[in-house]
Amino acid sequence: MSDRRRDKRSDSPDRRSFPRPPLWLNLLLLIIALATFAFARYQREQIKHQTDVLFKPTPANPTELNRIREELSDLDLNREQLSKELDSRMQYMQSLKGEEFYLAVDTKRHKMELRFGKSVVRDCDIQIGEAKTIKWKGNTWTFVPVKGAFSVTGKETDYNWQVPEWLYAMKGEDPPATRPAIPDGLGKYVIFLPDNYVIQSPPSADSPLQGPKPGSIMAPEADLEAIWPRVTKNTRVYIF
Repeated sequence: MSDRRRDKRSDSPDRRSFPRPPLWLNLLLLIIALATFAFARYQREQIKHQTDVLFKPTPANPTELNRIREELSDLDLNREQLSKELDSRMQYMQSLKGEEFYLAVDTKRHKMELRFGKSVVRDCDIQIGEAKTIKWKGNTWTFVPVKGAFSVTGKETDYNWQVPEWLYAMKGEDPPATRPAIPDGLGKYVIFLPDNYVIQSPPSADSPLQGPKPGSIMAPEADLEAIWPRVTKNTRVYIF
């Protein structure tokens, strides 16, 4: 009786459907998981290290620095965005100690200031072109509101603006074979920044663009006229 039971057990199929993973593979997977966890923790620590000094205001610190801390603490940023914000704001803080004209654009308060060191020479309200992605017949144009620290790349008055293809696409139209150039199409005063962003005065009534260019900044014509002599290719612009 006992012999028959043993024979049945010996003839039964092996219950394991898959071979057991080798020990070295288990160890490798464990090492990869630990490395991933350690790297994620390292990134969190780096962000914390970069922001601790900004996110803990004290009465002894300057008002400007405390304001920047409060604004940054309210932002939901990834590491790359945070690094860019910190860089532009720290450069801005350095400019407060200098003796040069520069432009400070506060997108949260919708204000632009011409400053000389800590002194505000002139300030004005601004409009910010909205973020926009335009798709038309296989082409895509993406505009993200500009932020960062830049140098002016040029400036123009009475600028003849050739209507770009994206503006026709935004209206659902095909561009003509020859796109027209509109006097003051971007405004009477245009300050050029990198990556085709601008600080502009309001476009003329003949312009198909009414309001700020997407992602760019529009300021009153009288204010741009007043600061115009102080804006050169060496002028720094801080947009935050």
